[in-house]
Amino acid sequence: MHKIFLTLLIVVSCLALKAQPAGYTPVTDLAKFKSQFAAIAKKTETIKSDFTQEKNLSMLSEKIVSKGKFWFKKDNLLRMEYTKPFQYLMILNKDNMYIKDGAKENKVSTKSSKLFQQINKITVDCVQGAVFSNPDFITKAYENNGSYLVELSPVAKGLKEFFKNIDVVIDKKDYSVTTIQMNENSGDDTIIHFTNREINTPIPDALFAIR
Repeated sequence: MHKIFLTLLIVVSCLALKAQPAGYTPVTDLAKFKSQFAAIAKKTETIKSDFTQEKNLSMLSEKIVSKGKFWFKKDNLLRMEYTKPFQYLMILNKDNMYIKDGAKENKVSTKSSKLFQQINKITVDCVQGAVFSNPDFITKAYENNGSYLVELSPVAKGLKEFFKNIDVVIDKKDYSVTTIQMNENSGDDTIIHFTNREINTPIPDALFAIR
């Protein structure tokens, strides 16, 4: 179940409260940033990307690296497919989710869990540019020459129990997410790098079908 929560949060361009990140300064015109972010988000119909995930476990000296492909389509359609070194598939189709882990398959309704509902709301808010008004987080925003760093500190009970903070880097050129770092209360962390990003390219609905 924890793996499902982590996979869902990969979509999210949200982050947590901590000291000012190295190399960044607070966004000088926050109102303008929020407005531009929301405007671009409203125009984003689809997202397609490759990704590389690095998992650092406190009990292991070496990080676990995996790769795969990511697709998103309005409204609330998501597919995340790990291809190396293992096969793992997650499809979110509105309120329904399908998980395939090797030979094991599972179908879940996001309405069955408060935490699922919270994560689902984060996903929609980020894509629609409304993340700054999400009451489940306290938000801060930073910038450098090439990117923004949006930080949300989880205040909702379910999210706060799992995550210390989640750090997300957003490209200034197209407002797409390039890197997400999820820091768990256990001391483990997960870093996802998105590459070969394509915005608003046609994606068939069949990719998100749950049978």
